[in-house]
Amino acid sequence: MPAMTADLESLKFPIGKFAKPSLITKEIIADGISDISRFPARLKEAVSALSDAQLDTPYRPEGWTVRQTVNHCADAHMNAFIRIKLALTENNPQVTGLRQDSWAALPDSKSNDIGAALKIAEGVHERWTILLNNLTEQELERTFFHPVQKREMRIAESIGLYAWHGNHHLAHITALKKREGWK
Repeated sequence: MPAMTADLESLKFPIGKFAKPSLITKEIIADGISDISRFPARLKEAVSALSDAQLDTPYRPEGWTVRQTVNHCADAHMNAFIRIKLALTENNPQVTGLRQDSWAALPDSKSNDIGAALKIAEGVHERWTILLNNLTEQELERTFFHPVQKREMRIAESIGLYAWHGNHHLAHITALKKREGWK
């Protein structure tokens, strides 16, 4: 892989791509729920001292700004929470995919203060964590159909995916801060 491609790949996936474990254990689920629970505080801490100019800095060439990334996390995690609730109340529902680049280009994501997105993340993650901590083994096996991935996804798998998702975007922000020497 040429150096520029490898560098861009590491900017896109600073913690690597999501890898679904072959066996999803209770420990993996507990770790995922812990990451989901802690994400809003970690995100808030990562962005709290950033100026508007820093919030409007892309984390990679042709990537989203920090502001868009924070808003994307609120959007994506609201949807993840709803997907799980649908899977718990319907039989393998087909969920909607997000046109995330289009959503990130909307005014509420591109130019709005991030305070609202941080509040959304805090509230959604609090409720999501309560829900996840109270699921039975049978409920963790419930599924939804993801039209973009074109497959069924178990709730147990989605916990790991969204724990990774939060850590993935948090790493975009923290790696940018480190590269730029921001506090």
